[in-house]
Amino acid sequence: MAIQYLKNGRSVEDSTQDAAKVRDVVTGILADVASRGDMAVAELSAKFDNWSPERFRLSEDEIASCVRSLSQGQLEDIKFAQAQVRNFAQAQRESIRDVEVETMPGVVLGHKNMPVDSVACYVPGGKFPLVASAHMGVVTAKVAGVPRIITASPPVGGKPNPAVVAAMHLGYVHEIYNIVRVQAL
Repeated sequence: MAIQYLKNGRSVEDSTQDAAKVRDVVTGILADVASRGDMAVAELSAKFDNWSPERFRLSEDEIASCVRSLSQGQLEDIKFAQAQVRNFAQAQRESIRDVEVETMPGVVLGHKNMPVDSVACYVPGGKFPLVASAHMGVVTAKVAGVPRIITASPPVGGKPNPAVVAAMHLGYVHEIYNIVRVQAL
């Protein structure tokens, strides 16, 4: 009996051409954002996502509205999950110690753990929201001592996902952006 293939892989040439096209598109987008800033971001958001808000960063009122829209049970679930993540992250952080040792007279070796100055977390929130990404990204960065934590999360149905926003807010994020795709960079 002859082998019958149900699906054939792409050729190396096709894969290389596709990768080059993607690289060219992404390079163009990044260059456009670098040169035109927020104007380019707004145009890209409208083009790729049909999303044209007045601003992408959520205000305190918008965040509070998202939090208020959740049930007490939903809020308790978020707080419970974040407490578990925070407790374990704290245990991990406490296990990481700075080390300094003089291995021989005048030779001092070691390492020092220092948080980065800023971190950005992408939190899926559109068709497939992933609230746990807010816990893992935001809460662990907070425990690590990162002084500035920002998030980007896509809208669903033309508005921010309330559970995702609440999780980011309750994790003590500093800035929440309701934006998607490559322009979130």
